[in-house]
Amino acid sequence: MTVVSVLKYQALGNDFLVFLDPSDLPGTDEVDAAFVVAVCDRHRGVGADGILVVRPAKADGVGRPVDGRVADVRLELRNADGGRAETSGNGIRCLALALVDAKIVPGPDVLVSTDAGPRLVTVLADNGPGSAMVRTEMGILQVGDAERAPRLGAGFEARHVDVGNPHLVLMGDSLEGVDIGDLGRSLEDAKPDGQNVEFVAPDGLGGLDLLVWERGAGLTEACGTGSCAAAAAARAAGLVGDRVEVHNPGGTLVVELTGELSAPSVWLSGPARRVLRAELFPSEIDGFG
Repeated sequence: MTVVSVLKYQALGNDFLVFLDPSDLPGTDEVDAAFVVAVCDRHRGVGADGILVVRPAKADGVGRPVDGRVADVRLELRNADGGRAETSGNGIRCLALALVDAKIVPGPDVLVSTDAGPRLVTVLADNGPGSAMVRTEMGILQVGDAERAPRLGAGFEARHVDVGNPHLVLMGDSLEGVDIGDLGRSLEDAKPDGQNVEFVAPDGLGGLDLLVWERGAGLTEACGTGSCAAAAAARAAGLVGDRVEVHNPGGTLVVELTGELSAPSVWLSGPARRVLRAELFPSEIDGFG
């Protein structure tokens, strides 16, 4: 019977299953999508918003060197619906902490190759076993022009933001009365390959309040790329400055932005924590085995 070691990490409630050794996972070059769905099920599996699989780094393509350094690892990221995702701000911070915890990478810097390009992640401060503040570069974002917000009336404006993955940011004066569970799915499906959806409002103190619907995961407690997209869109609209506290339902992430309003360079900081270390029996997972 195949037994697979699995770790679970979370960042402000955005949780991921981490597989440091994918050799016994179902699938070859990619993990079997049905397995991802089954193991992420919160009632019949382990439960998570997605999985993080560590692969050997490549010397070219998405594994291209940064300042002469080849990536330490390559990330295969899957959402809970089994679909592949380009990147995750919270996921990549969880992955870096897991790699340092396991002493696979000495840290504090971890260079991770993602489908959106290489990302340098720094485990900043040890908050006890399996817990730390972690900062990651998010690359250069592409912020679209303001548009009329779909189905939300005159109180909101929309901007599409590319964080390596697609986002629709809907900015208004208040989030009161917003039913993201009702709107999220239809707005996610408004693009052929789906998109992440953020509802955003200024908090009155230079920060932002955020509700998020993630592509392939639905309503989540926090979203790192969504927080970056929201901060970049709000900065382009003149609502915030270069350092933004983004208040997700699960807690606060800090987004730092430099450069042009339409194409800022972005860094993301926040906590990450280990939840469990366990042995998984793929053949016994209801819905897969």
